[in-house]
Amino acid sequence: MSSKVLLARVSPGESPAKLARKAVRLYQALGVDLGLDREQLVAIKQHFGEGENQGYIRAPVARAFAELITKQGGKPFLTETATLYKGHRTNAVDHLNQAYEHGFTPDAVGCPIVMADGLVGASQVKVRIDKKHYKEVYVAQDVPHTHAMILLSHVTGHVAVGLGGAIKNLGMGLASRAGKLSQHHGTVPLVDKEECVACGTCARWCPADAITVTDIAVIDEKKCIGCGECFSVCPFDAIGFKWQTSSANLQEKIAEHALGAVLELKRRIVCLNFITGVTKGCDCFDMEQEAIIDDVGILTSTDPVALDQATLDLIKRENDTDVLRDEYPEIDPTAQITHGRKIGLGSTDYELV
Repeated sequence: MSSKVLLARVSPGESPAKLARKAVRLYQALGVDLGLDREQLVAIKQHFGEGENQGYIRAPVARAFAELITKQGGKPFLTETATLYKGHRTNAVDHLNQAYEHGFTPDAVGCPIVMADGLVGASQVKVRIDKKHYKEVYVAQDVPHTHAMILLSHVTGHVAVGLGGAIKNLGMGLASRAGKLSQHHGTVPLVDKEECVACGTCARWCPADAITVTDIAVIDEKKCIGCGECFSVCPFDAIGFKWQTSSANLQEKIAEHALGAVLELKRRIVCLNFITGVTKGCDCFDMEQEAIIDDVGILTSTDPVALDQATLDLIKRENDTDVLRDEYPEIDPTAQITHGRKIGLGSTDYELV
């Protein structure tokens, strides 16, 4: 069955307030009744940005949806989960402080932030899915208590899966710490002995304390969770992955966790992908990044698979090349989309309006 995907074009340099107005109009044009007129608890899920990163969707967009939900009779709140890697968002206290620094204060957005997986990411529920990699997946504990969700995803490249969009925002972003660990397990990075200078950067950032440094960095495969943090922080490009197997495997696991989250939400979800300020790396990078393409627009759908498929197709069509694949030639970012279709998360057939 074909899914409807709506597009609103944007021009370079449009203000967050203007993007917010366009996003709300898209949501309204989609015409989905989420049943928000009974004081239901409604989540607005988005990435708040890491440290010096500037790519995240700005607070006025969240505020616009909070106001809309309130007007319709719902009770909005922003939500996120703890990160697996060490940084400014590893626990709820640091994560909230980071969100506030980036403008997501209750006064600015018109609603509170509720961390869906508790203080340290350990609050979780098991969801039965019976799919290829998992019989059950662990998602953040407050997902089942949420009546509906507005998913705001800033489209980016990604060092491990090629594309950061709706599926990743759901599957990684709503998994508990145990769910995130499970997704990454088995994708062990490799150290290039010729390039490693034993600087110790990877060891300092490793969330599993799996790296020791002598003449070179040595990764303990039994401790390694395969999160890719060492790959991200190595200043000498001395760490890599066996991408052909590990990336596809990780993407499929993300899609299965996304299915668990969607099932717990009883599919009461509207997803928006912002193809604006698209960068090679995701918003978890603690640095400013240059955009790799011009802004394209905002897409929305109730189907995260169709939405991500449309996102890739639109980027390719607008740039006459498969931009994200060009940035990460070792990674096929469609693995998460293909698996999402196979497991019933959504459809790759869509009508673009």
